[in-house]
Amino acid sequence: MGHWTTFDSPQGRISAWKAEPHGPPRGSLVVVQEIFGVNPHIRAVAEGFAVEGYVALAPAYFDPLELNVELDYDDAGIARGRELITALGLDNALAITAAAAESLGSPGKVGTVGYCWGGTVALLAALRLGLPSVSYYGARNVPFLGEHPRAPVMFHFGDYDTSIPPEKVQQHRERLPQMDTHTYPAGHGFNCDLRADYEPASARLARERTLAFFGRHLA
Repeated sequence: MGHWTTFDSPQGRISAWKAEPHGPPRGSLVVVQEIFGVNPHIRAVAEGFAVEGYVALAPAYFDPLELNVELDYDDAGIARGRELITALGLDNALAITAAAAESLGSPGKVGTVGYCWGGTVALLAALRLGLPSVSYYGARNVPFLGEHPRAPVMFHFGDYDTSIPPEKVQQHRERLPQMDTHTYPAGHGFNCDLRADYEPASARLARERTLAFFGRHLA
């Protein structure tokens, strides 16, 4: 079972949910939240990676703005989450990610995995921090696809995700052809069993591919 911990960042002290494997770790992962905070879903994601042998740290990215943020998957939660990510900004999010990765130690053995907004933060971690990363349905990715990646990144998208239409998915394939871009018969947030768009078969396949990716790049 995971537990709350803290680490230092340029944005101040950040709380995080940390889940650790029972045996020697295969590597470490920074788990980047959606816009809804480190809620039960993100904590469960971290626990799932720990079961697979990874130390998983899920920072509470909104701590510099507001503590203990856990939002519901409804209109009010979406509206508040969008306010918070706008106020935080991607540069601050990336700095928190870098600090989280540093707190995990073992350079070359740390990756990131992010969901929704966190999917774009994970992409930036590969592009700018050199951390192997998996990006789930990052709707804000496109402006950064022209940057030269410092580490590999894998993308997962839903075919029915209206926030990421097929032409945007295609831009990932065209501009980063060396990276794996996968699509699934699902909508946005298909990995999250708290969302209406949860699609278990797609979530399982994406998870298998994600674990294989980290098995290769965090070996």
